[in-house]
Amino acid sequence: MESVLLDGHPMNVVTPKRFTIDEYHRLIELGFLQEGDRIELIRGELIQMVAKGTLHTVCGSILCRQLDRLLSDSSSKLLRESAVIRGQDPITLPNQSEPEPDVVIARGKDEDYLAHHPYPEDIFLVIEISDTTLNYDQTTKLKIYAEAGIYDYWIVNLIAHQLEAYSQPYQNAQGEFNYLSKQIYLPNQSVVIPRFEDVLLNLSKIFPEVR
Repeated sequence: MESVLLDGHPMNVVTPKRFTIDEYHRLIELGFLQEGDRIELIRGELIQMVAKGTLHTVCGSILCRQLDRLLSDSSSKLLRESAVIRGQDPITLPNQSEPEPDVVIARGKDEDYLAHHPYPEDIFLVIEISDTTLNYDQTTKLKIYAEAGIYDYWIVNLIAHQLEAYSQPYQNAQGEFNYLSKQIYLPNQSVVIPRFEDVLLNLSKIFPEVR
């Protein structure tokens, strides 16, 4: 609680409780937060995640399947062993945030993350699938990923039917974080998966058609 002046008189104002990553994990361990609660930690605040619609859910399933197939089918044994596809699993960021992106490509194997969730240095690509959360993903999520140094961030924009590919995080003179590069890809195009220059994702396969 902090005090502010109103017409020259002190007045107490309630401020939200902010949690550290360790405190957040402790709440989960003690059972105060359950998997079904759909909570993310964003800059120390507990944020209720929006329920996913059918289009969002189907797109996420297709995207994970396509990425897994592309990386698994690569002729490079090194490539197959160097990346893991994670769907709606937490990542741990230094700005007291533990979001759960729709898709993450991280280095290594699933077993590498038994002791901790992926850190920024473990992450090749973060992807959010956006319809009702589009503004949030283009602002709040984008800024925390840029601040954490996530080099490549994609938004699968289901409203505009396009992929927004952000790269090269930076901090401007006002101290705000953003990305230097933003490229738009349409469903009839293919895009290179970051860090895997020989692997192309055909976007026509990841935008589901409503019948």
